[in-house]
Amino acid sequence: MTRMSRFAFASTHAACALASVVMLALAGCAQPEQRVQPGMDQQEIVAKLGPPKETYDLPNGGKRLMWPTQPMGSTTTAVDLDASGKVVSVRQVLQENEFYRAEVNKWTRNDVMVAFGRPFETAYFKRMDREVWSYRYMENNISHMIFNFYFDAQGVLRQTQKQPDPKFDPSQRSIL
Repeated sequence: MTRMSRFAFASTHAACALASVVMLALAGCAQPEQRVQPGMDQQEIVAKLGPPKETYDLPNGGKRLMWPTQPMGSTTTAVDLDASGKVVSVRQVLQENEFYRAEVNKWTRNDVMVAFGRPFETAYFKRMDREVWSYRYMENNISHMIFNFYFDAQGVLRQTQKQPDPKFDPSQRSIL
């Protein structure tokens, strides 16, 4: 075997070993929604994900358990339990298709809270007389974005808006 072919052989083996380690690491880091299955009970879920950071009552007598990564992260895993405490659904709720379920002029602060959990930031715009709740998320797993919900004084959702997250804009980093 020539010196060059021994180097190529060693490099190929090193690359294969590294790929194996990466695959094993990724397998152990499955997304929370992949580790929870329909029919599991709350004790099994807590054993896999830890205690939920937020819990909300659902209209059907069930509960929604949430594991947010806010304020700096962009995901919230929501597990819906039926009235008997069994998993009905599990999903990542901070994403565009979930946000667009919110009904302007119908949903309230409570509806948004139950659907998405606590916002990473709230603000009040006096001239608009609107309270704004903001949620970080990833659009198409590429762009870091913020989704805003605008509420009137009675707590009714009046407007939504999405914007790029300035935390990830290099031109904004010096002011944050």
